[in-house]
Amino acid sequence: MATQSPGRSSTILIVGDSLSAEYGLKRGSGWVALLEKRLAQEKLIAKVINASISGDTTSGGRSRLPALLATHKPTLVIIELGGNDALRGLPLQMTQDNLQAMTVAAQSAGAKVLLIGMQVPPNYGPDYANRFAGTFATVAKASKSALVPFMLKDVADVPDTQRLFQNDRIHPNEMAHPIILNNVWPTIKKLIS
Repeated sequence: MATQSPGRSSTILIVGDSLSAEYGLKRGSGWVALLEKRLAQEKLIAKVINASISGDTTSGGRSRLPALLATHKPTLVIIELGGNDALRGLPLQMTQDNLQAMTVAAQSAGAKVLLIGMQVPPNYGPDYANRFAGTFATVAKASKSALVPFMLKDVADVPDTQRLFQNDRIHPNEMAHPIILNNVWPTIKKLIS
């Protein structure tokens, strides 16, 4: 795909779960809304379509993606799925196959792809945790996609992590979302510039 000429707009499609759908947050305070504000501040012309659904899995995202690609014709697809697969104990190979299929579909439609990786809590055991985290890197490498290895870096891996989470200890609170945006922004900016 050719690089964009100045003034040509990008269309960013985000296919994610509750972490991108502002679950439990005041509207406009999640990382996707903050991304729209950052794009405007940086004078980058981009339309953001947030097609994230709380509770979604990679299977759900995979089944929804073809219609989203046809409707919105994105130049960049951000895939933020997989956490719910792990919470439900779905087979890692299925998660990897779904992420791979979504990546290929988006690239075939002419979009660049950014995979946003996730990690599971330590109680899943080191073997599963390592294999789960590695799934995102494997798909990114195979498809030559961009990767942010861990969406919740500096949110879920800091000493007093509970201050950055809602009472359920699963969903980041409003204070965490600017950190999440800072984790993904450098890669997004590179992909749309």
